[in-house]
Amino acid sequence: MGRHLVGADREEGARHRPGRAAAYVACGAVLLAGCASMPDSGDLRGVESTPRQEAQVRVFAMPPHEDASSSEIVSGFLEALTSDDPDYEMARKYLTKEASDNWRPLLSTMVLADGPAADVDRVGGREETDNLSYRLTGDKVATVDSQQSYAPASGEYSEAMHLTRDKKTKQWRIDVPPRGVVMGKSDFQRNYMSVDKYYFATNTTLGASPHTAAVADPVYVRRNVDPMTQTVRSLLKGPTSWLNPVVRSSFPTGTALKSDDTTLSTDDQNRLTVPLNDKAARVGLTKCNEMAAQLLFTLQKLTPTVDEVALRAGGRQLCVLSEDDAEGVATRGSVERADYLYFLDDKHRLVRLDAATNDTKPDLVPGALGEGDAQLKSVGVSRDEDMAAGVGLDGKNLYVGALVAGGPLGDPELTSAGKTADERLSAPSWDAQGDLWIADRDPDNSRLLLLKEGVDDPVTVNMPTGLEGRIESVRVAADGVRIALVVKQGEKSSLLIGRIERSDAGKEGDQSAISVRELRSATPALEEVSAMSWAGDSRLVVVGREKGGVQTMRYVQVDGSTPEGPAPAALSGVKEITASEDARLPLVGYSEDGIVRLPSGEQWQKVVTDGTAPVYPG
Repeated sequence: MGRHLVGADREEGARHRPGRAAAYVACGAVLLAGCASMPDSGDLRGVESTPRQEAQVRVFAMPPHEDASSSEIVSGFLEALTSDDPDYEMARKYLTKEASDNWRPLLSTMVLADGPAADVDRVGGREETDNLSYRLTGDKVATVDSQQSYAPASGEYSEAMHLTRDKKTKQWRIDVPPRGVVMGKSDFQRNYMSVDKYYFATNTTLGASPHTAAVADPVYVRRNVDPMTQTVRSLLKGPTSWLNPVVRSSFPTGTALKSDDTTLSTDDQNRLTVPLNDKAARVGLTKCNEMAAQLLFTLQKLTPTVDEVALRAGGRQLCVLSEDDAEGVATRGSVERADYLYFLDDKHRLVRLDAATNDTKPDLVPGALGEGDAQLKSVGVSRDEDMAAGVGLDGKNLYVGALVAGGPLGDPELTSAGKTADERLSAPSWDAQGDLWIADRDPDNSRLLLLKEGVDDPVTVNMPTGLEGRIESVRVAADGVRIALVVKQGEKSSLLIGRIERSDAGKEGDQSAISVRELRSATPALEEVSAMSWAGDSRLVVVGREKGGVQTMRYVQVDGSTPEGPAPAALSGVKEITASEDARLPLVGYSEDGIVRLPSGEQWQKVVTDGTAPVYPG
């Protein structure tokens, strides 16, 4: 089953996209015969990248046939790169022995808008010789590096590939393949899936909680090539270089699966036994439980379900940990449910609703920000829901108060000198440590500020050198080590994700102690981002526009990729959006209809007509 490739009689100068030389296996089905046949000669006409298949479908490449033309070798090789062959053994059959020995397919994956086009490079050789060069071209979408980390890419892809014809056998083979793997976007979506590896935050404490924060580190693994074992191997190798400075792994350095041919699977009780090498043989119970928690958090979204992990090393069982017990080892934002949804009523006072109900009658929060006379423009509530911060109606002053009855409204903790409300303070955001983040948008003194526990003197956060534009909005992740910023430059506004680094000097009030590093775009396709919120451990919800497009709402991953699953139901006139990292709570927006919410699997529902600035804790 496949595409029969037809063409003219000319080989030189042929422009083609690879055809499918594959067999498909569906769940419960047999291997289908009648694979795509190739013409004995001729060029290959344009064929789009393979449409995305269902998750159960397997694709297997075909080996080169006897006396295959150079264009067939090129096409067959590119097709083999998109197959479910675990070690790319079929792709290697299109290479010379030396090229196969030196080729490193796991070094990188280049994702193009469509399947790569191949043209004979007239400079590199002619068909009547035994050497021929092709040039692969396309429009870049993304790259996946050797750490399996995804990064958006743009511009034109162009890389040479050289073929040689053996003087004895007269068979064409590739002696200079492209670096790594190259494929079209739809083939990438069919072949790869995003998984979150989990590590532990360093230099952070979660308020009064004795537990550390678990931090998601998204990577891409091959969907149909034993993803569970792939994911565990990736976890054991350690965090990606972007996240590494702010997290730690409890696995001792050098820990790996016991052997290279280890294949992991759960038993009939959904227990996964993981055999490790001797590097882990001497760990104590506390450390082992942390290792098991990392595994459970990482594997929870894979199929089959993993409810319990047992670790073995040195000929003995080290520990056993259940999913419920893992939550006592570390804290994740995606399982920390908020008690309330907060917003401002028609008198600009802070009110709240029970987050887990369909209640539409809010109550004033206790304390000066709800019961007092303050009129607010935006708010932020601490993750423990004990404190709140509010920016005055004119955007000039920041107030912080406890959510307790009778609490007074003190002097402003911060005042902006911006000339208009839009050039003053952004909405505030609390991290998991109880610290408060806010941007001063004053064009003459634009900066990101941190108030320790919400009340200490504001500290200016160091930003990456060369950052252009003004920070419009701020949202700190539940783990306390990642921050989302909307940065506006001219008419364009982008969503950037940064890494928060803290040094011990911060305890002495040194302003150089807190920095945001290595900002990267999470919305390369959007020209304007108007609202955003964290909506999971590695996912955000974003409101924005593409160039020349209309307002849209979508989910994005922190690495700039698009998560699987549907986008939120359309909502017109969205001005603000808030989500909880806990997916069980509804998405909430402020639109032309007032405050509205989107329960899972339902349509948008009106909460109140007169209300603004909805926020969950954080």
